[in-house]
Amino acid sequence: MKATVGSGVQPSDSGARRTGRARWHRRAGMLPLAYLAALVAVALVHPFLPTWRWLAIHLLLLGAVTNAIVVWSAHFTAAVLRAPPPVGRRGEALRLGLLNVGVVGVLAGGTTDRPWLGVVGAGLVFAAIAAHLAWLAARLRAALPARFTITVHYYVAAAVALLIGVPVGAWMLVADDHSRPRLLLFHAHVNLLGWVTLTVLGTLLTLWPTILRTRMADGATAAARRALPVAVAGLAVLGIAVLAWWPPLAAGGLALVAAAVVLIVRPAVQTARRKTPASFPGWSIAAAGGWLLIALGVDAWTLLSTPGATAAADRFSVVLVPLLVGFVAQTLLGAMAYLLPMALGGGPAVVRERTERLDRHWAQRVAMANAALAVFVLPAPPYVRITVSLLILAALVQFLIPAVRILLARRRP
Repeated sequence: MKATVGSGVQPSDSGARRTGRARWHRRAGMLPLAYLAALVAVALVHPFLPTWRWLAIHLLLLGAVTNAIVVWSAHFTAAVLRAPPPVGRRGEALRLGLLNVGVVGVLAGGTTDRPWLGVVGAGLVFAAIAAHLAWLAARLRAALPARFTITVHYYVAAAVALLIGVPVGAWMLVADDHSRPRLLLFHAHVNLLGWVTLTVLGTLLTLWPTILRTRMADGATAAARRALPVAVAGLAVLGIAVLAWWPPLAAGGLALVAAAVVLIVRPAVQTARRKTPASFPGWSIAAAGGWLLIALGVDAWTLLSTPGATAAADRFSVVLVPLLVGFVAQTLLGAMAYLLPMALGGGPAVVRERTERLDRHWAQRVAMANAALAVFVLPAPPYVRITVSLLILAALVQFLIPAVRILLARRRP
């Protein structure tokens, strides 16, 4: 399975056997899926959980998404920088272990009356991401110039954003004063638009044409280089503006972030015109991009139309639903549906079989999830919102079951 020109992210299957890559991804891949399974459980029993919203958000973002980012950003970094295969995975395993002990601490502290447990957990998460950032920086220093080095620069900027956002979240676990709404808005924006969105934008440069099995659009790399400083500037302006509560300036920061997204999306659309998406990963990620732009627009409108930071924080849920479900979750599932079969290796026939299992009923799943989400974000009676939320949950389960089976299956000789 030779690497394609558009990606540079698919090591050969013989390399997977030689370096233990398949065994590593079989184990590491279970981490995001475990948090997603816990999210399903929380959704089913949420009437009995007073803090279920906070728990669900952090199971998705801090649990599933952060684990996936740490694992796959390391994978893409090694690929785009043409780094030699790792001799061992001890360093990555230690970082993941530290991260997940911290995540469990944060979840425990946020859902019980032991906030300092959450603070300690946040400290461990901070240490794990700081170690990940140091690893990224070391790979950049050691690498020769490469065409897609800009992808790693996105990962570095994203990690810095999370290191800024984590202490603010830890402080909110133990402090409750008049500044809390502004801190909440800062924490949410820096983590969602920094840690998650910057990582996604950097990865799509190579992942998107690889999913579509076509060459990259002309100018895609240049667009990514232009977009990164625009996105970082927008994120900085947005963070300062919500802390000082200057809504017009915050909307301006969001506009810069949206401009960076458009810079990335334009060549991606050109690529899709050349080769239309025809799989779950392609359509799931395409739909996620649309929801990201919608969420940014709703976010700007919310900040500009509320009388103060407290009201804006209270209304931020109208932004979170399309951002978390429409953008973050769909991107995560689409990327994993494509990457997991490749990373596990086993030869073209086995990879194709795994891909077909994760693609099964893909049109129904994508259409059902996005139609249900569209109904959910619009004004609707409670029973309608309950029904469509169950449809979204069903789409998640339709991914989880085959994904877990693939990871638990014995590797074929």
